Amino acid sequence: MNILARLVVSLSLACGALAQAQAASYPDRPIHIILSTSPGGGADVTMRLLAPKLAERLGQSVVIENKPGGSGMIADAYVARSAPDGYTLLVDITTFTVNPALHKDMSFKPLVDLAPITQTARAANVLVVNPTVPVNNVKEFIEYAKKQKGAMTYASSGLGSSQHLAMEIFTRAADAPMTHVPYKGGGAAMADLLAGHVQSFFAFIPTASEHIKQGRLRPLATTGATRSASLPDLPTIAESGFPGFQSYDWNGLFAPAGTPPAIIDRLQKEMKAVLAEPDIQLRLKDLGLEPVASTPADFKAFLTAEIKKAQDIVQQANIKLD
Repeated sequence: MNILARLVVSLSLACGALAQAQAASYPDRPIHIILSTSPGGGADVTMRLLAPKLAERLGQSVVIENKPGGSGMIADAYVARSAPDGYTLLVDITTFTVNPALHKDMSFKPLVDLAPITQTARAANVLVVNPTVPVNNVKEFIEYAKKQKGAMTYASSGLGSSQHLAMEIFTRAADAPMTHVPYKGGGAAMADLLAGHVQSFFAFIPTASEHIKQGRLRPLATTGATRSASLPDLPTIAESGFPGFQSYDWNGLFAPAGTPPAIIDRLQKEMKAVLAEPDIQLRLKDLGLEPVASTPADFKAFLTAEIKKAQDIVQQANIKLD
């Protein structure tokens, strides 16, 4: 073995030993979790619920920092540029998989510069209509939409949002074109739906539940793979003639690429344990969320599939931000 080869081997062994040493002592100082969303949002509420429990298990404080803006890309880029030592982590949401299809000038590559740790939780939505719309189930909804020849409207929380893409996938599968009405947030969309200015919406279940109880909205189906615990008598869209259809809003935990696998595995293991605690599961249910706790490999496979799905529907529907 020549001198250069020996040097390469020695450096590799040294780097491996250093990574093992870092993982063995991890964590020995506070961990910062950067959120891509504003304070008070769903991911923020979820992580502020989970962080104290995670801190207990890790034996170090966990600090939550919000860096909203740029559809989450400000936080993404910040963490992607951070040291891969497990002390700066990212929590991102569904926009993580949509951004590559809508933004061609991203300063980082999502699945190259960031390492998935675990999908923490997810939430199905519910297809609701204003009561003036004369439909009671998905079949009637589609038939009515077809008769309207594209004039029937659906709201979303914004152009390129998860509700927008999910409805585009759904209406294309049903061959029932509709008119998209984007809003700046789910609250504005819900207000106009209740007022009758727009006819339908994939709504967050906890937000819609009280309106459903009071008869101000009519639910047709939920978007999950299984029925919602909050609306157990309501079928899923998959049950309603569209097998395989499912759509969730989700949040997940990431680290900078290059973070030692032992640290990533430790974080996933501890988060999984937190999500399994009965009081946490009850609180998540109250928030309309279900725990996931996927492995890093499963989370990466999910993200890869979701990025591809978003790219396909953005191209098919010619969705553009400008």
